[in-house]
Amino acid sequence: MLCASNRLKRAVVPRWKNPNLLCISSFLSSPCNYRTIDRGGLVKTLHLSISYFLNTKYISSNPVKVQWMCPLYFTPSICTFRSRSLVTEASVEEEEVAYQVLGEIVSELQKCPSSVMESCTNHISKLCRKKKLRAAAKLLQLLRDEHAINSLPAYNLLLAVACEENDTGIVSLIFKDMLVNHLLMNSTTYFNVAKAISKSNDLTLVLIFVKEILELICTGSVTVVNRIIYAFADCGHVHNAILVFDHMKSLKCEPDLITYNTMLGIFGKTGQVDEMLNVFASMKKVNIAPDIVSYNTLLNSLRKVGRFDFCVVLTVEMGKVGLQPDLRTYTALIECFLRSGNIEESLRLFQDMKRGHICPSIYIYRSLISNLNRLGKSELALKFLEEMNECEVEIGGRDAIQCYGSAAIPISLK
Repeated sequence: MLCASNRLKRAVVPRWKNPNLLCISSFLSSPCNYRTIDRGGLVKTLHLSISYFLNTKYISSNPVKVQWMCPLYFTPSICTFRSRSLVTEASVEEEEVAYQVLGEIVSELQKCPSSVMESCTNHISKLCRKKKLRAAAKLLQLLRDEHAINSLPAYNLLLAVACEENDTGIVSLIFKDMLVNHLLMNSTTYFNVAKAISKSNDLTLVLIFVKEILELICTGSVTVVNRIIYAFADCGHVHNAILVFDHMKSLKCEPDLITYNTMLGIFGKTGQVDEMLNVFASMKKVNIAPDIVSYNTLLNSLRKVGRFDFCVVLTVEMGKVGLQPDLRTYTALIECFLRSGNIEESLRLFQDMKRGHICPSIYIYRSLISNLNRLGKSELALKFLEEMNECEVEIGGRDAIQCYGSAAIPISLK
């Protein structure tokens, strides 16, 4: 069996034109044993060469504040992580594979420096197809050290494959490693992690996972937990989302407005109206004032189950707290009154909306036309049909129609 240094010799092209790459070639080609190789030096040397092309910088070892946007409501939030180095649990053979692929990436870097990200993702994909997940994780760790290179598509690919293989351990480790190293994550990252954790069907494991995540974060923990809650619901495991929400206080993580809005949406979407109203009441008990998102979520959920009476109560409450209705609010309210047969109130709201310089959507016009026709007001329905066709360009034309999921075919009044 070839030692790691010999394998790397085959992977690296011996002729280097760039002095930064020359130092890598010299280092990898020097006689050494895999067990005593200066792996940190190899990664640091790789960083120097990639920095030459990508103009990257070293990562500070101090706690770093990261500005990011919440995927739910785009609310900016600051998170500070404790500086830690989470080592991937890879066997000697898996580490040997990781270093071999690292050499191949270095070789490809000499030929085409601009393809570093693509090369990294392709090699991770190959390792995933061979089911060498820990070797892939080790490779990502090597490439990440000293801020050499980070590839979000590669991380998401590895998380997705690990989820398919039911390897909860490596999913948890990779996610924690991404957190403490301030790596960019998106909704796909959280979705894959939540799906993998949920596949265990172990509620205790879910709480342990969240507790371990909170232990890694100094401040801003609620933002991460909010994303985890949303991801659990998004992947179809609502019970896990509810579980985390119910245990947030015992985990010493106080829910915020986004947490409550997320839970309102989850309960509303699943038709659990009573639980939704309980969450709404509890947020006011802890002095978290509902915003327009909270009320719109309630209105839309109650409208779908026919609780029009409560929609009126919420509308009055919105006025008392000084919240101005937006397009979503008017859409829900107009639909409520139309379905309850209160044409006059629907028309009043429609005129209020236009006076407030809120442009009616295609959906509102179609709802008015359909319900008025159903209630025997064909002439009035025809009037709104003509108005809709005249205003089609102003309200966005085909783009607006597609946005609200309506067909660009005039409604037939029969």
